[in-house]
Amino acid sequence: MPNLDLPTTRRGATGEVVQHLQRALRRIPDFEVTIDGIFGPQLEARVKLFQEGSGLAVDGIVGPETWVALPDGGPMPVLQEGSSGAVVEHLQRVLTDGAPGQWNTTPGGIDGKFGPGTRASVEALQAWAGVTVSGVVESATWSASLRVDDATLESAVGLDFIAA
Repeated sequence: MPNLDLPTTRRGATGEVVQHLQRALRRIPDFEVTIDGIFGPQLEARVKLFQEGSGLAVDGIVGPETWVALPDGGPMPVLQEGSSGAVVEHLQRVLTDGAPGQWNTTPGGIDGKFGPGTRASVEALQAWAGVTVSGVVESATWSASLRVDDATLESAVGLDFIAA
């Protein structure tokens, strides 16, 4: 189980464990959750909604039972020029398939190598999605909504690539 051995967390907590929780809730998907590492009143409300919908005790505290019920909240890998492999190939496929009528810039091929063409396509996607344009695929870019079927970039690329 990917969320085992995580500490009980609640309102007032901050840091990586809270980001893990926020990513897990986004993957339900719950697009109302912002990944900022702060467990405030809005996140507590989203946790309670999840608990209620999952038949758990509704207390807003994320303990072992809630962690197990949540999807994996691990981070996706950071991708940038020089990255390579299957995750880059899947990214290139999503960038190519979604570009027409959306961000309009493809990576120029699907070869699993993150080069200048992929960077340009990522920058176009970032501008279209309203996230910081950097050419680097990091947390905010992975969480960007593709505005189709509740898909985010990470769900379209595939959660098989969650970093260990």
